[in-house]
Amino acid sequence: MTIRVRLFAVLRQRAGRDAIEIRVEQGATVADVLTTLAREPELAGVLGKIPVRVALNRDYAAPESTLSANDELALIPPVSGGAEPCVRVGAEPISIEEVSSKVASPSAGAIVAFQGTPRDVAELNYEAYVEMAEERIAAILAGCVERHHLIAAAAEHRVGAVPAGEASVIVAVSAPHRREAFAGACEAIDGIKAEAPIWKTEVGRQP
Repeated sequence: MTIRVRLFAVLRQRAGRDAIEIRVEQGATVADVLTTLAREPELAGVLGKIPVRVALNRDYAAPESTLSANDELALIPPVSGGAEPCVRVGAEPISIEEVSSKVASPSAGAIVAFQGTPRDVAELNYEAYVEMAEERIAAILAGCVERHHLIAAAAEHRVGAVPAGEASVIVAVSAPHRREAFAGACEAIDGIKAEAPIWKTEVGRQP
């Protein structure tokens, strides 16, 4: 019989598609499907490494649950799972090309990047609780990946002096379609501005 399995987050990214159909014997269980999927080349390297819950026809199911023809399964990674967002907070200059390259994927139809720069000042000085900022930004990006069905997300933020004309923060996301990419990038930068423990001081405001 044929079982349709929906994929999300890192599983969707690895498989390059939203769902996969597999053939199993009559009386097969959820555990049997997971064993079969673990032999798929795209999923073999990830299924055993992250905890995955299984939904059967939109209800969470136990491994011993028996399947029927045309059932729909969904593999649900942890909410904060998926491809780990690339995050860095540091003093080194940052590049929109480099950050965008971190979210590039053959399955991405759209990459959207935001770059923030000092405005009307000679420079901005940034101070950050770096360890907490990186953790918080990673959580924000992971949430955006889940809510907007992104393929990947990355962000880098400067600390110390950032002269006019240089980037102070860059966010890049990729998605199959532009609508999700724009929405994900907008939510990501808004979340970083609101929640990451990073402070700025203006130097030499221009008239």
